[in-house]
Amino acid sequence: MEQQGRVLRLVVEENEASSRLDRYLTEKIEGRSRSYLRKLIDQGLVLVNGRQVKAGYLLTAGDDVRVEIPPPQPLEVVPESIPLDILYEDKDIIVINKPPGMVVHPAAGNYQGTLVNALLAHCRDLSGIGGMLRPGIVHRLDKDTSGVLVAVKNDYAHKSLAAQLKRRTVERWYLALAKGNFREDQGVIDAPIGRHPVKRKQMAVVEKGRPARTWYYVRERFDQHTLVECRLETGRTHQIRVHLAHIHHPLVGDQVYGGRQNHLGMTRQALHAYHLGFRHPRTGESLAFSVPVPYDMAEVIDKLRRSAVR
Repeated sequence: MEQQGRVLRLVVEENEASSRLDRYLTEKIEGRSRSYLRKLIDQGLVLVNGRQVKAGYLLTAGDDVRVEIPPPQPLEVVPESIPLDILYEDKDIIVINKPPGMVVHPAAGNYQGTLVNALLAHCRDLSGIGGMLRPGIVHRLDKDTSGVLVAVKNDYAHKSLAAQLKRRTVERWYLALAKGNFREDQGVIDAPIGRHPVKRKQMAVVEKGRPARTWYYVRERFDQHTLVECRLETGRTHQIRVHLAHIHHPLVGDQVYGGRQNHLGMTRQALHAYHLGFRHPRTGESLAFSVPVPYDMAEVIDKLRRSAVR
């Protein structure tokens, strides 16, 4: 939906009426923080029905919202020589197996040691569409989620992959170790996701959230846990973590959405992006990459298998 350096036009729908302007924009414009959007509002870059309003303005159905997204600023992120597990690379894209614990792009509190810092040291020709702090980034993985991620080296590749994501033709398959036993061997979680109404740093299933669909398939059952494959139809922030917690099967090790549970020694959420498939932005060739779960998650799964045999 977002267009960098251009004007975004939105019309408020009936079910979005009475929303604060800043919260409305946070829900509609993916990848932009509420504080960033407030700055745009304060700078007069957001107009409602042709006039400047405050961030707390309450919208009404039919309001015409005009948002001017400034063009990306000159890059100021410092390149860092950090080892990368590169699965594939050419002049347009680079596919990485991201380890757990690595932040994808700089943000408040994490301006060093990120994947972007590492990419800039490895290949300085990254797409500028993502902005000053997110060059080359088309999609993200949470800090503590491991697995396959693709970054882009030019705007042409960025637009192509962003369009594939929008059309939902990109294959994003995850392995997740969840608490409890799933009743069905497969199913779909179709529940809208938005900001938690109280805990604003968290996401939640909320009535006025953005549409979100996660397909799941049971891969292995243990005594009190289940290994499931999750396939994303949409890509909301924390989608798998929120959806599985919503159906009372939170991820093992999830300190945010997992509640009080035995984390089995996991110090992060047991979530791994094991497969990524898409069409090459220039050649149209179908590409697919799969990687095994990292050691920490594999070790916990092996322990559960050994316990089940006894």
